[in-house]
Amino acid sequence: MKNNMLISLTIDRFENGKAVLKTNDNDTIIWPKNKLPDNLSEGSVLNFKITGNKSEEEDKKNLAKDILNEILNPDEENHA
Repeated sequence: MKNNMLISLTIDRFENGKAVLKTNDNDTIIWPKNKLPDNLSEGSVLNFKITGNKSEEEDKKNLAKDILNEILNPDEENHA
């Protein structure tokens, strides 16, 4: 899989505050209408850029490890 992707989506319709977006392959994505730019309508084309964020992934892994260490070794910090 690529590190970066650009997906073209077309607004198919709006339902209950959600936008029903269609890809060129006819896959469907449901997205909150209030998270889209204003003044869009059915048939508007959107470009979604998807990128990975390795830095944030590492931060979350390190935080999880720190929390687990605190739970499993509660006395280590008190003796430091």
